[in-house]
Amino acid sequence: MKFGVAVYPGSNCDYDTYYVIRDILNKDVSFVDYRESNIEKYDCIIVPGGFSFGDYLRPGAIASHTPLTNALKEFTEKGKFVIGICNGFQILTEAHLLPGALLPNNHGRFVCKHQYLKVENNNTPFTKKLKKGEVIKLPIAHHDGNYFVDQDTLKKMEENGQIILRYCDKDGNVTPDSNPNGSVSNIAGVSNDRFNVFGLMPHPERACESLLGLTDGLKLFLSIIEN
Repeated sequence: MKFGVAVYPGSNCDYDTYYVIRDILNKDVSFVDYRESNIEKYDCIIVPGGFSFGDYLRPGAIASHTPLTNALKEFTEKGKFVIGICNGFQILTEAHLLPGALLPNNHGRFVCKHQYLKVENNNTPFTKKLKKGEVIKLPIAHHDGNYFVDQDTLKKMEENGQIILRYCDKDGNVTPDSNPNGSVSNIAGVSNDRFNVFGLMPHPERACESLLGLTDGLKLFLSIIEN
């Protein structure tokens, strides 16, 4: 599997993601400039975290109109894979590659900490190395991670199994107290209805080595390379 890591002005987790793919997973990976539209050679594009275009207008809004993001639409229609992490998740919702929107955190503050997550669906290309109901721990770092979707769409997503990760406590309880940003239904990660586009606010690329104290993120990357 050949990976591409998107680079927009303001991306700041691109090198972290590139390092994980190249040096930990030993897979073929290249950076992909936001002005690039020819991405046929890739099997999976990862849209990393950061502050694309300075988060002007709103996070991900300007990046969603670049040649690269526009190319992702045809890319995903062909069944290829896209992962959006933090700002990448915001970009994918702005581009309508994923349902919903990311709003400012309900408490109005930037949140940066380790967060427990419950795996709601492990029957996807991104979670096959995890167990349904498994509790994992990943870093979060965002100001606009408050996931919102209308109730009708949420119901359809629930029925389809598109809710992939939820914020929870260490015992897997999904409660208001374990919600770090006000996301509807404690949602931390979702997929499209074809299960080839995955967006999540937590940072798996920051949790792939024991040196960093967390390794659960590696399971998500190991899942995708088996496809």
